[in-house]
Amino acid sequence: MTIRIGANPIGWSNDDMTELGGHIPLEQCLREAQEAGFVGMELGNKFPRKSETLKATLAEYGHSLVSGWYSSELLIRRVEDELVHLRPHLDLLKDCGADVLVFAETSNAVHGDIDTPLSKRPVLKDEDWVEFGKRVTEIGNATLAEGVRLVYHHHMGTVVQSEEDIHNFMRVTGQSVHLLLDTGHATWAGADPAALAARYKNRISHVHTKDVRPEIMEKATDEKMSFLEAVIAGVYTVPGDGMIDFVSTLKELQGYQGWVVVEAEQYSDEISALSFAKLGYANLVSYLQQAGLLEKAA
Repeated sequence: MTIRIGANPIGWSNDDMTELGGHIPLEQCLREAQEAGFVGMELGNKFPRKSETLKATLAEYGHSLVSGWYSSELLIRRVEDELVHLRPHLDLLKDCGADVLVFAETSNAVHGDIDTPLSKRPVLKDEDWVEFGKRVTEIGNATLAEGVRLVYHHHMGTVVQSEEDIHNFMRVTGQSVHLLLDTGHATWAGADPAALAARYKNRISHVHTKDVRPEIMEKATDEKMSFLEAVIAGVYTVPGDGMIDFVSTLKELQGYQGWVVVEAEQYSDEISALSFAKLGYANLVSYLQQAGLLEKAA
């Protein structure tokens, strides 16, 4: 089997709002992720950025480096300049053995602004999609030539949020660019993650699993919340604690090879990150087994 289960440290310390979980040291995050069963971690703001130090830190707790988020500004920056800006991050991923780059356009995004409602998120004009896709593809070509696949993270509050956005993005990008399927962001944006998995399975090279609490999602829409306000309210949770049918989604990914990551935002310092992680891991293992992507333990 070629499925590996990783975690994102956002379940311990929130990168978009650093005061959430800010008191939790990196060592606790890595130790508890290992205790929960995870064998890999994505990067967060508390991780060392020198490859030898990072590799040693992860190895101490039995983790591999899964990948790490990169905020691009291709809507306002030339490809050549973006590649220069990307270089230290790409080299870190390569040095530590990661083969996917989590990539998202954030030059005009609102997901990090607690005072801006999601209704104010940027929307690309029809005529701008082709140029945007061309630029992302050029980055994807460059990173793939170095052995790292660009996986694009559709995300609430950004230019690639809705189902239509995702379809437009996939239409205008080349084969070097793959999709990071995020079940929580897809669901909240009104897309069916199972339908996305079925349609783009040959171009999905990374999976983030988080669940959505429907009552909070509806409240966020009704009250015109910002992304961070909704996160604090608890819109996201670990697999099995919300509304998403993970088995149906994962069944569409037969033949998938790579990481499946639990990436559920820390939304309250009163929540036990370890209990949260254990619940997410156990449920995800069960769903992967039911979907036929992971063998059941003897």
